[in-house]
Amino acid sequence: MSIQYPHLLFRRNWVLSPYALILLGQCEAYVQSINNTPILPQHYRSLMKVALLKGAQATTAIEGNTLSDEEITKVMDNIKLPPSKEYQEIEVRNILNAYNELLNEIVNSGIDQLISKELLLRFHKMVGKDLGEHFAAIPGKLREAEVVVGRYRCPDHRDVPILVDKLCQWLREEFKFGKVDLTFSEVVIQAIVTHVYIEWIHPFGDGNGRTGRLVEFYILLRGGTPDIASHILSNYYNSTRTAYYTQLEKATETKDLSKFIEYALLGFRDGLVQTLEVIQQSQFLNTWQKFIYDKFDSIRESSQDRVFRRQRLLALELPLEKEFTVSQVSELSIALAKVYSEKGVSGKTMHRDVERLVDLELLLKTKTGYIANTAILKSMIAKRKSSNG
Repeated sequence: MSIQYPHLLFRRNWVLSPYALILLGQCEAYVQSINNTPILPQHYRSLMKVALLKGAQATTAIEGNTLSDEEITKVMDNIKLPPSKEYQEIEVRNILNAYNELLNEIVNSGIDQLISKELLLRFHKMVGKDLGEHFAAIPGKLREAEVVVGRYRCPDHRDVPILVDKLCQWLREEFKFGKVDLTFSEVVIQAIVTHVYIEWIHPFGDGNGRTGRLVEFYILLRGGTPDIASHILSNYYNSTRTAYYTQLEKATETKDLSKFIEYALLGFRDGLVQTLEVIQQSQFLNTWQKFIYDKFDSIRESSQDRVFRRQRLLALELPLEKEFTVSQVSELSIALAKVYSEKGVSGKTMHRDVERLVDLELLLKTKTGYIANTAILKSMIAKRKSSNG
């Protein structure tokens, strides 16, 4: 190489602090919980849509894309945006297509690969497709010019092919993917470290961040991280953008990735917690609905009874954490609006139905209305010592 780069060591230039090890353990526990928890199909689809949306929004927003969640949802639904936002739409669509293609390969087809120059070129081609003059690089081709990013002078372009080859060789030797079963910790560390090294080498004229984060996503997915958690690190980097760049800069200056890894693990852990909370809410709703069916089965007189079916529907359509009044019942869902607009169903009927659910302990009266009695279900959760002793 024409120049030596003291931060590009291609060795374990990091030490996992006690805090980092705790974070890794927590991440592994949350991933195991997510992987082993059944999710209702409609809730899984919702979580997957959020993962793709947030992942695409985050990784492009870091690079300056300003599309909102609503606009990205339109892109996901194949709705064209105004011509003035066409290139931003293409940027986001490229990431969405890349995510879906890799998800299909790894999750559905079981195809995964070592990190190689060819794979990096493929990923870069994915992120830069059809962007034309809005992409300052040839998609799928290593750069042939010098680049300066802020205060960071990227390696000489003549050294880029050698550095990319050294990175891929080091990853094969260091992490031994395919030869041994990598631990969860090794998978996560490899994903984070590879992302940083791609940023350091800066192998392309444009799109290095998106490519690096796509590689990070790929390694996590390849290593068994659940698909619905695929967006977490990109979303975290975007939401803490100042800290992201600060940590990258510090790692470059110190030639030590320890603090960047710790920073990334914290965001990964918090994102997994949020994902698991959504899954637990889904499980709680499923259990609550089963509880309602069991409750009504215990008092069943006739499954064909209109009153029985209407009151059970009301119980099933209750909002779990929101108070409401009797007059608002028909506004709680389309199904309730329909049943309470039927001929012969009056306001008094609605009031009787609500009071019936109070008698069944499915509803609680409050000072201003009613609320679902989910406390009866929460009381069934395993007991433990309170945190305050």
